[in-house]
Amino acid sequence: MRAKSIFFLLLSLSFCNAESLQFSSIKEFKESLAVSKNKKAFIEKYVNDINYLDSEVNSIISLYNTAEIYRSYVYGRNKEWQGVPILIKDNIDSLGLANTAGSISMLDNFPRRDAHLVNKLKKSGFLVIGKANLSEWANFRGRNSVSGWSSYGGQTRNPYNLDYNPCGSSSGSAAAVALGLTPVSIGTETNGSITCPASINGVVGIKPTVGLVSRHGIIPISSTQDTAGPMARNVRDAAIVLETISGKDPKDKATSKIPQNYNFSGLVNLKKNYLTGKKIGLIVPGDGDLEITFTLINKAKEVFLSSGAEIVPITLEPLPNNFWSSALFILEHEFVIGLNDYLKKSKSSMKNMQSIVDFNNANKDKTMSFYGQEYFLSSIAAGPGKKIEGKTTDEIYQEALEIVEFSRSYLDKILIENELDALVGLTRNTAWRIDYENGDNFENGWGNGALSAISGYPHITIPLALVDGFPTGLSFMGTAWDEVNLVNLAYSFEQKNNFFPKPATNKN
Repeated sequence: MRAKSIFFLLLSLSFCNAESLQFSSIKEFKESLAVSKNKKAFIEKYVNDINYLDSEVNSIISLYNTAEIYRSYVYGRNKEWQGVPILIKDNIDSLGLANTAGSISMLDNFPRRDAHLVNKLKKSGFLVIGKANLSEWANFRGRNSVSGWSSYGGQTRNPYNLDYNPCGSSSGSAAAVALGLTPVSIGTETNGSITCPASINGVVGIKPTVGLVSRHGIIPISSTQDTAGPMARNVRDAAIVLETISGKDPKDKATSKIPQNYNFSGLVNLKKNYLTGKKIGLIVPGDGDLEITFTLINKAKEVFLSSGAEIVPITLEPLPNNFWSSALFILEHEFVIGLNDYLKKSKSSMKNMQSIVDFNNANKDKTMSFYGQEYFLSSIAAGPGKKIEGKTTDEIYQEALEIVEFSRSYLDKILIENELDALVGLTRNTAWRIDYENGDNFENGWGNGALSAISGYPHITIPLALVDGFPTGLSFMGTAWDEVNLVNLAYSFEQKNNFFPKPATNKN
């Protein structure tokens, strides 16, 4: 194994046109691999080429060496997805590569075993070629962060414009797929960390119901909200990966809630005309919203109607006053518990969150050059057995959990009362400029998906349109375990909309 930077020593000037080296689908990659006469040489060139293509966007944080990748290819013989490369976010355990969460404090964190989902990918023949960069600690270290930046991996950039942000925290996972470095990747989400980068980079992102995919071997934030999910250039490929990584795992009790009759094969048995006769709740913009939001919603409406679907306009009601503060406290309380447990069992010299805080303080010039670690500090303060304003943190946590049930009831009520097959809305405003002084800029934007994240319900985003040269996505949301329905709805819309954006590259 070796870090990405070492591969630059191998780069030659004898590249063919870089455009031909970008792969937009699993099928396309498999066809290219199948016709190659020397599979080992193909893989060696592929690894060199993706480094060349990624040199400015910086979506990859580490890679296995080519000999190991080729060995994995050989071991995958007779498997359905033999040789299909996939990048995983660098907060997921994969044997032989440090699992860093993007932090230089975790460079010695070499896992003892593969994460459950990595094991399932390998058993299906996928080539886990390396790790994607991310927002450090999955964007939950401090305020005023810049998505896509980590102290270990540096800044991942938006492939549509290098001065713009790729959104986080699964920034590298989305940008790599948008560039065509791999046809598929794995991201993780607590609240928007799959869906936002997918939307902003113009790819498909699936955040499944919490529990459909095991979190074992993933550096945690929230036991209530965390999940892993796939990213791809098209719905079918994302669905293939989701089917591969889904299933029960005794090491993650959330997976025990998967219904006994869950239709895993239905995730990939997609129907082009599935939208016909379906009833879609379309979240409509408010009076004060930007004009572009009305244009985008009207575009989506036209596609639905031309596909034979019925549209029901939906206006979301205001959320309770304590909604966001309660949501934040859940993350803080669960983060310190989950991270301490992960670190205690790891090989890392960091054995609890406080040791990371101390490391960051001792290495401020590298770790906190433009933003701090406020969420680490507030998470420690919110940990079990503490007191805040006369209440124990455990009491505050139990009260905060009420918003999880509220979110589930809120979504279910809309779906049931309107007899909807799904709730659909704009995913996220387009990319913003990278700004190290002020951090991420979410002003004058739009977005849906927080309710799906907090409730643990599924959320799928697919590319809808370009706005001023940047992609933006459309979200399909439903109730728990409704992935088969949502994937089919998204696939049917995708086929009718026929929008598969691709960033331009001048690398030749």
